[in-house]
Amino acid sequence: MTDLPQTQINPLGPFERWLTLWVGLAMVAGLSLGVLAPGLVQVIATAEIASINLVVAVLIWAMVYPMMVNVDFAAVGGAVRQPTGLLITLVVNWLVKPFTMALLAVLFFDLVFAPWIAPEDAQQYIAGLILLGAAPCTAMVFVWSQLVRGDATYTLVQVSVNDMVMVVAFAPIVALLLGVTEIVVPWQTLVLATILYVVLPLAAGMLTRRSLGTPARIEAFSARVKPWSMIGLIATVAILFGLQGQTILDRPAIIALIAVPILIQSYLIFAVGYGAAWLMRVPHRIAAPCAMIGTSNFFELAVAVAISLFGLNSGAALATVVGVLVEVPVMLSLVAFANRTRARFPEIRA
Repeated sequence: MTDLPQTQINPLGPFERWLTLWVGLAMVAGLSLGVLAPGLVQVIATAEIASINLVVAVLIWAMVYPMMVNVDFAAVGGAVRQPTGLLITLVVNWLVKPFTMALLAVLFFDLVFAPWIAPEDAQQYIAGLILLGAAPCTAMVFVWSQLVRGDATYTLVQVSVNDMVMVVAFAPIVALLLGVTEIVVPWQTLVLATILYVVLPLAAGMLTRRSLGTPARIEAFSARVKPWSMIGLIATVAILFGLQGQTILDRPAIIALIAVPILIQSYLIFAVGYGAAWLMRVPHRIAAPCAMIGTSNFFELAVAVAISLFGLNSGAALATVVGVLVEVPVMLSLVAFANRTRARFPEIRA
């Protein structure tokens, strides 16, 4: 079987190499904004349609569009002929990840941390963690895929199929794990998220490729728009931290406790996905994004649903925001690990 053709990925520039520093500064800026200008943060928070924050949607679009320009639809058929990476993604995201996150949340907040946390607060944190676990990554994975020099086309196929499953599986899994039979299902949010974060950027990327024409012009254009992905990431982090700035500053110990099961879950899920891909001889440019999709979270959706179900200042909403705090440095560490272990994977699967 012939492997998918390599998608051209430009090397990391100084902006991406110092991404940890920029994200850290964005966190500080967001916390400062939440404390010093809460009115502005509330204006941003209320700019919503069907629980989709319009400001965040624009920033996520800025993250995704440069990756979509790299997508060559002539190679999509090859992804179908290589289903192993897609199968690993689906199994990890829907048969493993939500349940391990729920298990860890209950273990820590009902047992390990029970002496320090009121039961009603513990239930809120558990709910927020469950929402994180049931919302696999849709947009951010394109950033991580680019940083590990992943196959943009195959990543798109994985994310697109995953999104279709999310439309029908997210609400039932959340309802099952929360034990709530009359949960408000955010169907409009899920559909809009898929359209905004996948369909529209994909269409724009297709039109861009067609208008540019030659591979050299496509590569040059990609290099120019690539920094906007990182800018979108940094601005999104700042806004999300601004939404709960005062709470985070007032309760740093709670933040640390919430982070513990998220950290364990993140490295566990990456190990499962990456290890399975290695055992099944999946090429690295498919294996690395495959593991990243399961490890990363669709935190925009998790935050939106937590706010709609439990309120802006709820423990559930706080837990989803802590997920962002933990995710960025964890994912950067996993990107570094994936790049260091590239040679252990085959370049082409026979």
